[in-house]
Amino acid sequence: MEILVDMKKHPAAAWIGLALIAVALAALPFALAAIGTAWVRITNLALLFVLLSLGLNIVVGFAGLLDLGYIAFYAVGAYTYALLASPHFNLHLPFWLILPLGAAVACLFGVLLGAPTLKLRGDYLAIVTLGFGEIVRIFMNNLSQPVNITNGPQGITLIDPFRIGDFNFAKTDVMLGLTFSGPVKYYYLLVLVLLAIIVINLRLQDSRIGRAWEAIREDEIAARAMGLNTRNLKLLAFAMGASFGGVSGGIFAATQGFISPESFVLVESVMVLSMVVLGGMGNIWGVILGALLLSFVPEVLRYTVEPVQRALFGRMLIEPEVIRMLLFGLALVLMMLFRPAGILPSAVRKREFARKAAT
Repeated sequence: MEILVDMKKHPAAAWIGLALIAVALAALPFALAAIGTAWVRITNLALLFVLLSLGLNIVVGFAGLLDLGYIAFYAVGAYTYALLASPHFNLHLPFWLILPLGAAVACLFGVLLGAPTLKLRGDYLAIVTLGFGEIVRIFMNNLSQPVNITNGPQGITLIDPFRIGDFNFAKTDVMLGLTFSGPVKYYYLLVLVLLAIIVINLRLQDSRIGRAWEAIREDEIAARAMGLNTRNLKLLAFAMGASFGGVSGGIFAATQGFISPESFVLVESVMVLSMVVLGGMGNIWGVILGALLLSFVPEVLRYTVEPVQRALFGRMLIEPEVIRMLLFGLALVLMMLFRPAGILPSAVRKREFARKAAT
């Protein structure tokens, strides 16, 4: 909202800023490809986590419903795409048909999760959603007998990439003298999807539904007393958040070409929730910042921790993964102590914490 106000006050500067951001986003994959294709893939994965974080922010940040099983909707979207676009069932349907279908199936699962938890809040809701996420993963891991539906722990391979006619997102093409590899093509697709989801989130936040979610988050009993249908609004929050997770899962399956139940463990749900909390629940831009930080910083550590240890001690004393988790935990503890509302909290949450600190 503050950004829109600034654009009205200084339209020329705002449009120049947007143009510079657009140029930077357009040039970013080629700059990363010069360092290594792996960094383009890491960026694509970071954008997927941004999509997941924005979906979870609807449930946690807007409606105030703690969800520890959000990765289940990611899994549902990924398996929907994989089953319908692979040799597993030999269907090979087009992606523009499967993605909306995956979002719809994930949306249905969101309603199935939300319906039994309408009267739960806080820790009880967190435990139920955690169990839901684990149930989905265990189902994916075991639905290989007596009828092989998910191929069990072996996962599904040879998943079709996105195709538009003869244009294949997985193949390298040269256009206008520039080399567009598969990861670069998916990067531009993810940026477009991300922009669309940001617009949807902004519209939701400023709508009657967004304000109703905020009322439920602050005081559900008062919201119900004011005439809000809290049951339908909470179900809508679960459904909307789940649909974003389903879209993200479908794109993940297409970019990877392989999925297995091990890609959708509880740690992934905790990581997405940490992105929302770290960035600032309820603030779209804060959530994006938190997702990017928690996606890129571990990868930077992965490439720097080992060389630094070898330069200082002549050998590696602590594994990069251990240091990553130590720093991750330390960062969360420090954030909760010194900035509990997040890096970029929403205006409402900032006022809440300021009021609590004053009392």
